[in-house]
Amino acid sequence: MHKYLLPLMLGASALSACAAGPDYVPPSTAASAAAPFIGGASPAVSTAAAQDRWWSLYRDPLLDRLVEDALAANTDIRVAVARIEKARSLLRGAKSDRLPQTNLGASANYTRTAAVRSLPGLDRENWILDGGLDVSYEVDLFGRVKRGVEAARGDYQAAQADADGVRVAVIADTVRAYLDVTTTAERLAVAEQTVSLLDQSIRITSARFDVGRSDRLDVIRVTALRDQQAAAIPALQADRDAALFRLATLTGRTPQDLPADVGASVKTPQLGQPIPVGDGQALLARRPDVRAAERRLAANTARIGVATADLYPRISLGGSVGTTALGGSDLFGGGPFRWLLGPLISWAFPNQEAIRSRIAGAKADGAASLAEFDGTVLNALEETERALSAYGHALEREQTLAQARDAAARAARISLARQREGRIDFLTVLDAQRTLADAEADLVAVRRSAAFAQVDVFRALGGGWGQS
Repeated sequence: MHKYLLPLMLGASALSACAAGPDYVPPSTAASAAAPFIGGASPAVSTAAAQDRWWSLYRDPLLDRLVEDALAANTDIRVAVARIEKARSLLRGAKSDRLPQTNLGASANYTRTAAVRSLPGLDRENWILDGGLDVSYEVDLFGRVKRGVEAARGDYQAAQADADGVRVAVIADTVRAYLDVTTTAERLAVAEQTVSLLDQSIRITSARFDVGRSDRLDVIRVTALRDQQAAAIPALQADRDAALFRLATLTGRTPQDLPADVGASVKTPQLGQPIPVGDGQALLARRPDVRAAERRLAANTARIGVATADLYPRISLGGSVGTTALGGSDLFGGGPFRWLLGPLISWAFPNQEAIRSRIAGAKADGAASLAEFDGTVLNALEETERALSAYGHALEREQTLAQARDAAARAARISLARQREGRIDFLTVLDAQRTLADAEADLVAVRRSAAFAQVDVFRALGGGWGQS
């Protein structure tokens, strides 16, 4: 029989090139998805290729160091990496199905045989020694194993893309937290400066009251405005502390271990160039969530083949060698030696309804994965366009509020000068000072929003995952 075994195995291997189920074809996207961004016409951005290490555009060494710390120690990244290792182990397991399966066993038992069952001339008590090696190999005629490997590979690659997505989020959150620290420090400085100017107004108004040139009510009003502005300082300090604590967590530290120079940062880094954004085609190739969705679609497409292969016979070639002996004598002699060789065919037929239901479920999973991919593409384009729009309009608002602040500052200076000359009343001065304080607060607030909008643009572009 063994002379026919080799031709049988070669023929089976040739047939195994066939694989059940559909071959995976990468999904297509609308031609308009590859077009330049609508928000790319803003002077604040350029159509140059997006940069991977985008945070280096700020030219802030401290920020660079914090991002590297986050990439090395962030707990969310560590979880994502562990999931990659799990997916890799499952891929190894799927690949092992392409190899012969072996099982080596041995046993030793001391037994006593009943007198009525013992053979003449043999001891009733003896050791029974047994050992053997079983080998089996599935002939992948209909691609069950092949499709299983494809599915596991897709899951593994999706896990890698998911980890890249986590890196993108962690980098963006780290930069955002750092900008929150610095912009809140600037807001604190403006609030303290406003309080200082109002303290000066209190001294001037009190001096005028002392000489009878001002009313007591004027002193009360300016003091109330000063206290109102001072009340915002503790809230800003709490916001800054929260940003520092968040930054510590993102970089894998306790709040006590955050470097002191981070807390001393008071100047917000600025971009020295327009943000390079590229186009839609480059975006979809770079975004980790799009790559993850595409790989999951590939994996679920392969699972259709895994389920479909169960409609057909499963053929395994197997063999076994072993020996059984009483006592230790002649364990490997010709008498106790045994061997077995032959094929094994299993087939769920004719009742295949359960298999067909699994195929239908796998096809439904594939359709859902395709819809998720299409949705992920649309969401990526929407996020990017929305971020670009918000950033452009935030810069416009910042420019307008800067002009309003400058005008309010001029009005406050003029009103103080005219008050000294006795040409206007105190209410006009107080109103000018209140307007200046509000304009300063609005300006630093919109600068903070613009800084966050920058980060949202970079996050939407999906860069940074290549730095692992």
